[in-house]
Amino acid sequence: MAAGARPGHEEPAKRPDQSAEPDSGPSVETPGPGADGDRNGDRSSEKVRKQRPFWKELPLLIVIALVLALLIKTFLVQAFSIPSDSMQNTLQRGDRVLVDKLTPWFGGEPERGEVVVFHDPDNWLAGEPTPESNMVQDFLSFIGLMPSSKEKDLIKRVIAVGGDTVQCAKGGPVQVNGKALDEPYIFPGNSACDDKPFGPFKVPEGKIWVMGDHRQNSLDSRYHTDEATKGFVPVDDVVGRAVVVAWPINRWATLPVPDTFDQPGIGAAAALAPGALGVAGALPLVLWRRKRLTSGRTAG
Repeated sequence: MAAGARPGHEEPAKRPDQSAEPDSGPSVETPGPGADGDRNGDRSSEKVRKQRPFWKELPLLIVIALVLALLIKTFLVQAFSIPSDSMQNTLQRGDRVLVDKLTPWFGGEPERGEVVVFHDPDNWLAGEPTPESNMVQDFLSFIGLMPSSKEKDLIKRVIAVGGDTVQCAKGGPVQVNGKALDEPYIFPGNSACDDKPFGPFKVPEGKIWVMGDHRQNSLDSRYHTDEATKGFVPVDDVVGRAVVVAWPINRWATLPVPDTFDQPGIGAAAALAPGALGVAGALPLVLWRRKRLTSGRTAG
């Protein structure tokens, strides 16, 4: 018996593999390689690995932006620069206007009073200098961020459309279907057409008659009546309606249709309305009379 041991008490023998460390309570099992913990960690690390640097995504963003700009220019809105003084004071030389190109795609046609941009219908701009441009300007105009310096386009106000009769005598106002136009947009000090009286002309279907607001400084439809176009602009040549002056900022303004084009009777259809209503009203009376005469002869 070992020294110090109490009599009758034996100390249990220790097994070789038994640890002498005290019991620390229930053990917690660490997940192995196939456990959910590692899978979640792998997923997080994969997400981190998949995030690409911004500079690698930048070229893709630029391409998407350019494609969107090109689509907007082609189908929705395009910027144009005012090259002359023919539309003063509504538009000044150097103004940038935004042109609605969407409406023509859905079959809409120009209406009286609208300011429209159109392609040169028959060499109206012969002799006009074409401004030089650089590669940057050409690229920006291609995607619609700048007006094109190569395209020969004009901007005027629509005065009459297909089916209208338009005329203007010296000293008098412009008349559309016999209705005189009160034109507050004409450049101060200008006459309606004293420099070039015209008409009466009937505008063919699918054509428009255009004039500048600065009448004594605009080679518009009046000055091309002896040419192949007879002064009329094909609707197919119209790019779109100018809706807003976008630049410079201090010139920002919308371009609404003046009230003078809303007056009753100005439309060609409206001018024919009294006659048409007269025929429609007389027709039932004529038919009733014919029926009465026929029945009278049958009875006799």
